[in-house]
Amino acid sequence: MKIEQIYTGCLAQGAYYIESNGEVAIIDPLREVQPYIDKANADNATIKYIFETHFHADFVSGHVTLAEKTKAPIVFGPNASPSYDAVVATDGQVFPLGDITITCLHTPGHTMESACYLLKDKDGKDYALFSGDTVFLGDVGRPDLAQKAAHMTQEQLAGLLFDSIRTKIMPLADDVIIYPAHGAGSACGKNLSKETVGTIGDQKATNYALRANMTREEFIAEVTDGLLPPPAYFPMNVKLNKEGYGNVEDIISNAKALNAKDFELLANETNALILDVRSEDEFAKGHIPNSIFIGINGAFAPWVGALILDVKQPILLVTPVGKEAETIKRLARVGYDATIGYLEGGLETWKNAGFELDTINCISAETLEEKINEDINVFDVRKPGEYSAEHLNEAPSTPLDFLNDHLSEFPKEKEFYLFCAGGYRSMIAASILKARGYDNVINVNGGFTAIKKTGIKTTNFVCPSTLK
Repeated sequence: MKIEQIYTGCLAQGAYYIESNGEVAIIDPLREVQPYIDKANADNATIKYIFETHFHADFVSGHVTLAEKTKAPIVFGPNASPSYDAVVATDGQVFPLGDITITCLHTPGHTMESACYLLKDKDGKDYALFSGDTVFLGDVGRPDLAQKAAHMTQEQLAGLLFDSIRTKIMPLADDVIIYPAHGAGSACGKNLSKETVGTIGDQKATNYALRANMTREEFIAEVTDGLLPPPAYFPMNVKLNKEGYGNVEDIISNAKALNAKDFELLANETNALILDVRSEDEFAKGHIPNSIFIGINGAFAPWVGALILDVKQPILLVTPVGKEAETIKRLARVGYDATIGYLEGGLETWKNAGFELDTINCISAETLEEKINEDINVFDVRKPGEYSAEHLNEAPSTPLDFLNDHLSEFPKEKEFYLFCAGGYRSMIAASILKARGYDNVINVNGGFTAIKKTGIKTTNFVCPSTLK
């Protein structure tokens, strides 16, 4: 038996490859599926099942394409109603795989079709639980994403989640390994651990939602407390996962390699968003006017999903040379399939054509320290939880996630300064504001991390876990 976790940091997502005696199961695959096929071929094995823990909201799974390529059946838990052929398992249904078995455990609460998959070894012993978004390390799945589909309140769903965890997961032995669908950075939970593999026993001891003496009412109150609004792209991803989608390889091949003149022409003709995915430093030093920065080396896909509200928005790319296909693929992972082209040769092509460039002004944290006692405007674009834990009294909270709600707070006629934790998110915010005519925006390099090394006074640190 072989179990391999295939973890994608950008999405904080874990897919799983399980092989036993020449047969393979894939759980929650990414949209680009060839790596799974290659692994099976290398093992001289056949992909027998494609298990989905639920209709994912935060990414487009690869189950449809993988089924088309391998003819393996897609398996969902009870209550699923996909638009394509799939096995809708019953609670407790057993799927043999080589010398082992995988049992479907229906665990509604995160969504109504949510299921965990329990792997039993060749001796019939419970060995590992693939817990999807039902239980994470340190948290459980948020119960507010299925409200419209299920016609239930988040409190009712949280109650179901409580029952699922108590009846299906907590009775398992402490040594059963738990493999969740996500880790820290996912918007599918509030307090996910950075660890990506644990045990049932560890979670009983450390996960607030698995406390032994926790009442149903306490669980509902704590799980629903402090939930931020889900990213706007989540419903469309659920729709794609439920109804099907195009092949990512076709999306890559349909994007046009463009010279500077054709790039500009197509941008004007289609009203495409120009997305620059280079580093924040490169973007600051020179970029196409009105382009938006979301760097591919950061939390790229989640920020695309949070900030580009229309998944059908035509997109033109400026990428590092050689990163064009990877960028298109990573956009498609979260349902953004409308990449119509990219600047061939990167920004140098634009420069060499003599076209106009714009810049973002930046300062160091030390320079901000020199100015902090002056009458300046400083804004903190970190998440509310980060701000609550520690911040500058001079800088109001204007989170990047909700930048549109704070536009009236940014002055158009006066210089103002932005910072985040390290500089990535503040450059995203600066690019959005610059594109909207806020020409006096200045980014603080190194963000709050660099600011704390100066003499600028911050509030006393409060551990985020103690905040309600």
